[in-house]
Amino acid sequence: MPTTLRPLRVALVALLLLVPSAACGSDDSEPGTDGGTQTFTVLAAASLTEVFESFAKDFEAEHDGVEVEFSFGSSTDLAEQAADGAPGDVLATADEKSMQVAVDADATGTTPEAFATNTMVLVTPPDNPAGIKAIDDLADATWVRCADEVPCGRVALELVGSNKVTSEPVSLEEDVKSTLEKVTSGEADAGFVYKSDAVAAGDAVNVVEIDDAADHPTSYYIAALSQTDDEDLAQAWVDLVTSEEGQATLAEAGFSAP
Repeated sequence: MPTTLRPLRVALVALLLLVPSAACGSDDSEPGTDGGTQTFTVLAAASLTEVFESFAKDFEAEHDGVEVEFSFGSSTDLAEQAADGAPGDVLATADEKSMQVAVDADATGTTPEAFATNTMVLVTPPDNPAGIKAIDDLADATWVRCADEVPCGRVALELVGSNKVTSEPVSLEEDVKSTLEKVTSGEADAGFVYKSDAVAAGDAVNVVEIDDAADHPTSYYIAALSQTDDEDLAQAWVDLVTSEEGQATLAEAGFSAP
C-alpha cells in the first residue's frame, strides 16, 4: 500500500469503530427525565399486595416516567431489611411493632402513620371438606397459620388463645399469602388469614367468621424511608394511601379505617 494512503486507512478504521457505539446509543439521562425511567420501590406487608398494586397504576399515571416496584413479604423481615439499609422508598407494615424496628434504626424519614386496620378470619377450600363452621371446629381439622414472629402469626395466636384452641397447626407460614396458598391448594382444611386476603381470594375460598376477631385487630403503618432518593415522591405515595380516595380503595379491599 502506498505510504500516502496509510493515514486515510487508519482514519476510516477509527470511524468504523465509533459507528456501532453511536448506533446503539446510550441512556445518560437522569431517572424520570428526558425519557428515562425512575424506579420507585415500596416494601409492603404481603396482605397489601392486591390493593397496593392497584395504587401503583394510578401513581404511575400521575407521575410520568416513574415505575413502581414492590417487595412484598413478612412485615418483620421487611422492617429488618429497611433497618439494614436495603434500597427502598416507602415501608408499609401490618403492625406497629414491625415498623418500630425501622424507626429504632433511624430508617424512617417521616413519622409513621396508621392508615388501616384488618381483622382475621378463617378460610377453607370452597367445598369446606372438614365442615368447619366456627373456630371450635379446628379440633378435628388440619389447619395453618403464620409463624409466631410475624404480625399475622401474633394475631392468630391471640385468637387461638382466647378461643382455647388446643389442636396444633400442621405448618407455620412465613406470611399470610403463604398461609392462604396452603388452603387454596387443598393442603389444609383451614387457615387464619386477614379479611382483605379472603376478599382478594374471592371464590377460591369459603370464609368462616371468628366471633371475637374484632377484639384483636391489626393496625397498618406507613412511612417514607430515610434511604429514599426522592423524598417528595415517597411522600406522594404516603399521601395517596392516606387520602380519602386511598381509604375508599382500602375499604373496598376489605380493610377498615385506622
